Amino acid sequence: MAGKVFFSVSMSLDGFIAPGSLGELMGRQWMELQRWIFPLRFFRENLKLGGGGEEGRDNDIVRETYERTGASVMGRRMFDAGERMWPEEAPFHTPVFVVTHTKRDPWERPGGTTFHFVDDGIETALDQARVAAGDRDVRIAGGGATILQYLNAGLVDEFTIALSPVLLGAGVRLFDGVDTSRVALEQVGSESSRRVTHLTYVVRSR
Repeated sequence: MAGKVFFSVSMSLDGFIAPGSLGELMGRQWMELQRWIFPLRFFRENLKLGGGGEEGRDNDIVRETYERTGASVMGRRMFDAGERMWPEEAPFHTPVFVVTHTKRDPWERPGGTTFHFVDDGIETALDQARVAAGDRDVRIAGGGATILQYLNAGLVDEFTIALSPVLLGAGVRLFDGVDTSRVALEQVGSESSRRVTHLTYVVRSR
């Protein structure tokens, strides 16, 4: 049985999920947005940052997100940024399908991540990711423009926002350009910790 298609992102209280330019990634504001995840045991283990780290519900949610994901899809902008910043053992450990306009041979990394470059549309990338994922889920990893393409195309089943208590003031807004005539939401989950609130929604067609 095919799995679900979902995305999971951190978002500021004023609606931003990333800085406005690639040069600001890993900068102060981005670090504040993601601050909730850095101390977690699973995050540290997955990025080979050493032992220790916090457990608890935030840690469980991050681990569960990783475990449900059989393949990921991302846009070329996110890949280009990640190619420079990810460690040699990229943190996906599954096939990743990159939506692009440029042909490129698959790029295999240690630890089970192979990037496949798909140059004929978001549907083809998703079809390939579904096959690779088997009965596990496909995660639309980002960035914001790619998530929006899948959401507006009616190809997303559900998503989770980790609402972080920071204000960025500018950057990439998650829902800029969403087709509200097609996309309706049903909230199905809400969990809070002292650092972040996890909001889960099922996507419905209007």
